[in-house]
Amino acid sequence: MLFLAFSMGLDRYLIDVHQIEEVLPRLDVKVLPGAPTGVMGLVSYNGIPIPLIDVTLLALGRPSERLLSTRIVVTRYHAQDGEQRLLGLIAERVTDTLERDPADFAPFGLEPGTPPYLGPVASDGSEIIQWVKVASLLSEEIRTALLRQAATGDQ
Repeated sequence: MLFLAFSMGLDRYLIDVHQIEEVLPRLDVKVLPGAPTGVMGLVSYNGIPIPLIDVTLLALGRPSERLLSTRIVVTRYHAQDGEQRLLGLIAERVTDTLERDPADFAPFGLEPGTPPYLGPVASDGSEIIQWVKVASLLSEEIRTALLRQAATGDQ
């Protein structure tokens, strides 16, 4: 299986490329005042406004650094209503892909209390890599805000 690698701080994480629509450079963001932590706002993707989440802000409490390798990863996820939606993720050091067998990944033993988007881990030489589950990035607060936005026709 092919994964896109990115970083949060010093650690590397992976997203299954089958969940990725496109990888873009940083774009102008329409800020949403009062949005939940981690939600940066909206970006226009092919003329469609999509929500943008900063994964580093969500996970580490600080915004992603403005690096040449910081990208917006447009991902697909299934909403609770069964519809497929697009979600933009700001991620640091989006520089390579990695081929791994899903069987290489194992639970890491500390799952209770950890964020639900952090999936199983695998060893990659001297470092540990972790699989990020895109649909689980949306906390109940973020999911509710996005559903409210969709219901009002703003999305």
